[in-house]
Amino acid sequence: MTSDAVFVTGATGIVGSAVVDHLLERGEPVVAGVRTEADAAQLPRGIRHRHFDFGMPAHRLDAVLDGCDRLFLMRPPPIADVERYLFPLIDAAMRRGIRQIVFLSLQGVQANRSTPHHAVERYLREVDAPFTFLRPNFFMQNLTTTYRDDIRDHDEIFVPAGRSRTAFIDARDIGRVAAAVFTGPGHLRAAYTLSGEQSLTYRRVARLLSEVLGREIRYARPGEREYLARLAANGAPEDYLAVQRMIHRVVRWNVSALPNRAVRRLTGRPATTFAEFAARERAAWER
Repeated sequence: MTSDAVFVTGATGIVGSAVVDHLLERGEPVVAGVRTEADAAQLPRGIRHRHFDFGMPAHRLDAVLDGCDRLFLMRPPPIADVERYLFPLIDAAMRRGIRQIVFLSLQGVQANRSTPHHAVERYLREVDAPFTFLRPNFFMQNLTTTYRDDIRDHDEIFVPAGRSRTAFIDARDIGRVAAAVFTGPGHLRAAYTLSGEQSLTYRRVARLLSEVLGREIRYARPGEREYLARLAANGAPEDYLAVQRMIHRVVRWNVSALPNRAVRRLTGRPATTFAEFAARERAAWER
């Protein structure tokens, strides 16, 4: 097998599936890492795949990367111990002489040493990996996953964001950027902050959803204590509450407010607007 494919971790997830789709659009060979045959069934027809799990023994990782010269690396949300679960895959990639690792990081990670993403970025630098860091803002898909039920069932966005603004990004655009940096020159050892081109309040997001859905969606604007209490009542564990507390404090500080044109610059096409996203995904909120 020639070594010219991109190995994609998280290939059936929100971002990973977009990476796969956009690589295929560019005619790039892809090998998708999947945990089960049920996961494999979600992949585009005909795509190569092989069994992969971040918890698999380190000595099996070289074979996982066979035939691949590039790696899309993302951290599954449940994994906090990246030294145990992600570093061995990076080590295997380095042993195989992989020519590029695109890592899905986090906006502002360089100033937030407590995040697992910061540890991964630091390790990639330490081992002199041929990295490209993608540091996205808040996903538009948060509204179709984490906050979907409140919108669909209660006509409200229940987020402790105050009057802050967020330059949301469509995860499909992240996949488009990843495909572009995998296939174009000049991206090694670069880091890109990826935001949308609009900075929106949640009140504005609610109005846009109302227009698309034809019913009123409210921005409830809860306080932090009220928000965390609801999560706890729904069974959220303490570590999840801590992450949510940190995330939304960052939002209220307007760290995520600044839009940019990185998607346009890297792909030649503008970032998806929230109105476009809402029209495309409206079924997620319909009753």
